Amino acid sequence: MSPNGYGLRVFLFWAVTAFAAATFVVAVQRTQLEADLRDMREKIDMYEALNNSNIGLHRARRETDGDIDYRLPTTVKPAHYELYLHPNLEAGTFMGQEKIRINVLEATNQIVLHSQQLTFTSVYVLDREVENYELDEGRQLLIVNVKETIAVNAVITLGLVFEGKMLGKLTGLYSSSYSTPAGQNRNIATTKFEPTYARQAFPCFDEPALKATYAISVVHPNSGSYAALSNMNEEDSMNLGEETMVTFATSVPMSTYLACIIVSDFDSESSTVRANGIGSDFTMRVFATPHQLNKVTYALQFGVAVTEYYIKYFNVEYPLPKLDMAAIPDFASGAMENWGLITYRETALLYDGNYSSTGNKQSIAAVLAHEITHQWFGNLVTMQWWNDLWLNEGFARFMQYKGVDAVHPDWGMLEQFQILALQPVLLFDAKLSSHPIVQKVESPDEITAIFDTISYEKAGSVLRMLESLVGSEKFQAAVTSYLTKFKYGNTVTDDFLTEVAAQVSDLDVKQLMRTWTEQMGYPVLNVVRTSETTFIITQQRFLSNKDSYDEVVDPVEFGYKWSVPVTYILPSSAEVNSVVFGYDQDTLDIAVPSNVEWIKLNVHQIGYYRVNYESSIWSALIQQLLDEPTRFDIADRAHLLNDAFALADASQLSYRVPLEMTAYLAGERDYVPWYVASSNLLSLEAKLMFSDSYANYVSYARSLLTNVYKQVGWTVESDNHLGNRLRSVVLDAACELGLPDCLDQAEQRFTKWLSEPTEENRPAPDLRQVVYYYGMRQTSSEANWEALLELFKAESDASEKLKLMYGLSAVQDAQLLYRLLDLASDETIVRSQDYFTVLQNVADNPVGLPIVWDYYRENWQKLVARFGLNDRNFGKVIASITNRFATELKLQEVQAFYAKYPEAGAGAASRQQAIETIKININWLKENQNDIASWLDGSAAPLTSKNPL
Repeated sequence: MSPNGYGLRVFLFWAVTAFAAATFVVAVQRTQLEADLRDMREKIDMYEALNNSNIGLHRARRETDGDIDYRLPTTVKPAHYELYLHPNLEAGTFMGQEKIRINVLEATNQIVLHSQQLTFTSVYVLDREVENYELDEGRQLLIVNVKETIAVNAVITLGLVFEGKMLGKLTGLYSSSYSTPAGQNRNIATTKFEPTYARQAFPCFDEPALKATYAISVVHPNSGSYAALSNMNEEDSMNLGEETMVTFATSVPMSTYLACIIVSDFDSESSTVRANGIGSDFTMRVFATPHQLNKVTYALQFGVAVTEYYIKYFNVEYPLPKLDMAAIPDFASGAMENWGLITYRETALLYDGNYSSTGNKQSIAAVLAHEITHQWFGNLVTMQWWNDLWLNEGFARFMQYKGVDAVHPDWGMLEQFQILALQPVLLFDAKLSSHPIVQKVESPDEITAIFDTISYEKAGSVLRMLESLVGSEKFQAAVTSYLTKFKYGNTVTDDFLTEVAAQVSDLDVKQLMRTWTEQMGYPVLNVVRTSETTFIITQQRFLSNKDSYDEVVDPVEFGYKWSVPVTYILPSSAEVNSVVFGYDQDTLDIAVPSNVEWIKLNVHQIGYYRVNYESSIWSALIQQLLDEPTRFDIADRAHLLNDAFALADASQLSYRVPLEMTAYLAGERDYVPWYVASSNLLSLEAKLMFSDSYANYVSYARSLLTNVYKQVGWTVESDNHLGNRLRSVVLDAACELGLPDCLDQAEQRFTKWLSEPTEENRPAPDLRQVVYYYGMRQTSSEANWEALLELFKAESDASEKLKLMYGLSAVQDAQLLYRLLDLASDETIVRSQDYFTVLQNVADNPVGLPIVWDYYRENWQKLVARFGLNDRNFGKVIASITNRFATELKLQEVQAFYAKYPEAGAGAASRQQAIETIKININWLKENQNDIASWLDGSAAPLTSKNPL
């Protein structure tokens, strides 16, 4: 491009758009702006034609040793973005312009940054001549070639003018919409950038370590009460006639994935967060569609309280002048921690006591606590690369339970960590298809896929174990030191462990933690008694399928041995004993008094491992549960149930042990143990459904539920959080297992409400999911289903819609289930964010499972076209809808599907998990079916607990 052409382009670019008002202060009216813009584009087109030979737009692909190199070169680093975005809400498109100030770290004649799904009007470098630029679509790169080499330490400015589309996606800069109570459709624009979608909204150096400051300007319509939001506070605005350009204050240094804008007509409520001397007080605002503003009060109150707790716990100030939270009608994730402007699904932020259940309220608190944690862990201090994602997500998962517990100590959240985080990931991590916490990833698909239960739940569980090992005060001091030392920077795993190690003098924390972060899986500790005064412990990797032990071929440094923080209690004392079982030890001996009847390891299930005992110890533990269950606290009762069932499922323990243990449940009244028991009882029911022992099993399971079912009843107590959670679990289990009174109650309430759907007849929020689902399943008439569908379509509350949608999936008519899948493809009926929830709901219905499997395969190419292979929710669905397959025929069908469609994108790991789960299910039937049948034949009724709780 000629120097003169370059100069004219730059002048028109900045002068016409009034971008970067600090440099060009130009007052323009809308008509003049449009005329100048047309003139600018005509001149740009002329220079593009004149220099066509020098500007190359083509697809490029660089490969290293046969593998695609997705990482950016290290020759340059961004320092500051001046970014202007102009969404067109009606057309669903946007225009953007930016200047990026770049520091040159190595002499180069090439600037490489990310870009995806953008078209360019202009690409230039101030005071340099651009030879050409290339779009590498495979690696999502924009490569700008400069004629002369740029010297090291130079500071250059890259300018770009670009356009993009907002429709048909939930990533990058995209459109969402909602209907007002009057039926008017309102469009908004919002963003979702994590992990690699910022490049869909503006060209950028889209890697977490390449932090820079941002000066963002956004154009919004003046009509319809529209306004713009971004990470920082509004600093200035310029009226452009029918639109206004808002300029926000320059941000602190942050990663690209944390940038955010919203253009909407939302309303908000606000409150003040008190910093109590750790930084300055600041304003928190919660935004929602105007007709739902009454639903933000709880989020605002909780948000303020949990933020104040985190400021005190971290002892590190919140560095921004405000913290906004917004409920987005369409959102791909549960929420996104954009710095200073957190975005949520409506179900994750909005609470209305007339619609929201106790579970909904708890979920809202948990999500808010998680995202607000990220304002420090992830935003203030960010992982160097996605390999160490756990430093973001593991901490947020761990801290969210502390945060909710601090605000709601009566909810028992520290015990609920065990059932909601730890136990589910133990199932996932017991498979060969798992992966280490620190996992090498390179491509966007690999990065997207690592946002899984290992990076969240396992990482959080290991942090919980580490805190218990080193002590809460030392752990907290390490956290504060870590956040302070690396403020605005990037870290790797060793950086955090160094801070913990500095607090501990008698333990090699780094070596211990490496056994947990660098190896997938976890151990089972096997306990045997060798004398009256000695227990001996050994360890081995725990795998869900015994055949998997023959398939382990990948060597690892620690040989699948772990340094295990072992805790234990004995019958004679409440004292918790502890010792570390090193990965390099063959055995661990524990000396006890001679009269000890049992030993119980992993107190409160804080440790990330399972425990198996020889039969005499199991018998003693079960007898203790029957005689005096309160000798074990809530967490330990839940742990014993969880380990016993998991070990039996893995063919490492006779199923007689967990079945004998369930006898104590006739007297159990606490939520956490019943949550574990319920999930296992229902899992058994599903596995035995087509076996000869099914009737005996269901009869036994119902007998366990009879007492607690009568106690919880159908009357909701608004101020009893754990009581309401227990009721929901018990009613769901009782109805699923066919307890006659439960099904009758659900059907009566459902029929009454459906015949006259008034607020007076509508079930209490805590009962609705059970009533809608089992009421629909019991009636299963087409007329009732159509009536429920119409109520679903008309409902505007997001949490209520999910309950109604769940109810629709319970119908026992295959044609209606197929119709539901078809309706889910219509975004005017089911939002795109909820599509996979519909698939999962229908697959959970035994009548619907084969329908979903056929539908998924037949519509695969349409689904790929709609969601793309990079969508992590799409990738995960194969494992979730096939998790009940248990025959060789189904295994072959899944394998044939993979062979037909080998490209899996972000779902590659999920495909492996699906195969492994089916093999586990097949093996389970071979190993356990006869054992269970034999036990049931001899134990038609539960034993009586001597001291029911």
